[in-house]
Amino acid sequence: MKLQLKKVFILKNNTFLLGELFCGPGGLALGAKLAVPQTSKNGQTFSISQSWGVDKDENAIATYNTNNLGEGVISDAISFVESKNDGDVKNLNAFNNISALAFGFPCNDFSLVGEQKGFQGAFGNLYKAGVIAIEKTNPDWFIAENVSGIHSANSGKAFQKILSELNKSGKYGYELTVHLYKFENYGIPQYRHRYIIVGIRKNHRLKFKVPAPTHLNSHITAKQKLSEPCELPLYNNETTKQSKNVVERLNFIPPWENAWYLDKLLKLTKNERTAELSKIPWYNNKIKHMLDEEIVNNIINCKLNCTKARMSHIYKRLHPNKPSYTITGSGGGGTHVYHWEEPRALTNRERARLQGFPDSFVFKGSKEQVRKQIGMAVPPLGAKIIFEAILKLFSGITYPFVEESYKNENYLL
Repeated sequence: MKLQLKKVFILKNNTFLLGELFCGPGGLALGAKLAVPQTSKNGQTFSISQSWGVDKDENAIATYNTNNLGEGVISDAISFVESKNDGDVKNLNAFNNISALAFGFPCNDFSLVGEQKGFQGAFGNLYKAGVIAIEKTNPDWFIAENVSGIHSANSGKAFQKILSELNKSGKYGYELTVHLYKFENYGIPQYRHRYIIVGIRKNHRLKFKVPAPTHLNSHITAKQKLSEPCELPLYNNETTKQSKNVVERLNFIPPWENAWYLDKLLKLTKNERTAELSKIPWYNNKIKHMLDEEIVNNIINCKLNCTKARMSHIYKRLHPNKPSYTITGSGGGGTHVYHWEEPRALTNRERARLQGFPDSFVFKGSKEQVRKQIGMAVPPLGAKIIFEAILKLFSGITYPFVEESYKNENYLL
């Protein structure tokens, strides 16, 4: 389908100044920076200029500023937008100048991996920082991002409340387009599913349409992405030293399986176990010479003794012919994303590649702090597609689109 526009509201200044709350290392900001300006039939060129980003993580802000994504400010987002202290005048002036807003509000209490406490959790109400920012600035448009699990938190009531407040926020209110983006369908080598809310100020009389997938039947695989030539120097590429126990555990886990695969092996008969293990690509080199008793003992020694929180990504290997599974920013050993063949966790640079960051992008902080930044970021190349669609919308340029996936409009009541 093609988006057909009748009349476009032309701005006096066609460069949207973008501010960002909960900016992290700058995934959305980099996407905005990469977005190609769009020119309308009457010669008006629309573009995005990053103004500032706010995050309370000083390492993330150091990353943001190192990569020249705007003026990064270390501050809690809500206190930043509510601040009236003289010492924050500079920040407030920058804040008041924006004409576009982006915020990926914390997902901890909405993620399917967690307890889904929703508004009852410590982070559940942080979306209000975005609402406050909209009330202050009445931006022409905004982008809000969160995990796929947000639609079911608090029996779906949390998402409805958030959408209702965003719809009614500011002087004019906003026309919302709510869609669950599956980023593997947009050329990101990762199964990463996120709700993106695009709000267009209602007086523009425009309705954002979801850009059509670009890689629906041609996903970029983990092996393809990690096999690309490296840009040198290669930053943030330190390896993690794996213990003997972890190496042994990974030797019994084939591509796309996780730590719980070992429990499955122990429940099989000897012949069934041999047949199952023989499917592992390195079976002949590392396992075939072992007696079944030895195999069983090794598996028992290296398997995880866990009856709770059996999350699917624990010591899960990638598959060379599929996009990566979702890269996360929290958790300890076992959640670092594991190579499909080599018995090791990926380096942060490899993880960053699967998130769509170029090799030239420098992350600041310790190895674990960088890992967190990468996992929490929005894939820049996915964000780029959405930002460019917004620019095309204001330029009156048609583009292929699909229907938005979230059809529950109770928030309009």
